[in-house]
Amino acid sequence: MHRILVIVFLSSVFGVKAQQECALGVGGTDYETIAEVFQLNDEQRQSLRNWSAELKVRNEILGNQAEFLLKQHEESSPEVLMTISKEYKTIMDSMKQNVRMMDKRLLSIFNPKQYNFYVKLCDQLTLRPIYINRSVDEK
Repeated sequence: MHRILVIVFLSSVFGVKAQQECALGVGGTDYETIAEVFQLNDEQRQSLRNWSAELKVRNEILGNQAEFLLKQHEESSPEVLMTISKEYKTIMDSMKQNVRMMDKRLLSIFNPKQYNFYVKLCDQLTLRPIYINRSVDEK
């Protein structure tokens, strides 16, 4: 049952495309699903809540920057808009990197059983798991 739930959850949230990275979605609206499916302990759940809140703040700041950039150039020429689009893309890329960073943080505190389950789910979705180097303790 949990396996089907996670596959549906991951595929609906992230769309299924071959060789896309298999994101967990830390910071998403349904982090309780992540906690339940991967059977996170209390400490892991607290870290997930904290990182979700941190991600919200980080990406809210970037989102405000993106909005300001667009508002500032509503009436700009196509040439200027092309330049602005590069700045906007950089902001959006930063937001995606923040999501990936939080996913990596969570994966780094998974126990081997949780991480192997994650890898199996990603394989079933033909998504590329996020690799975590367990030989280095980043704490």
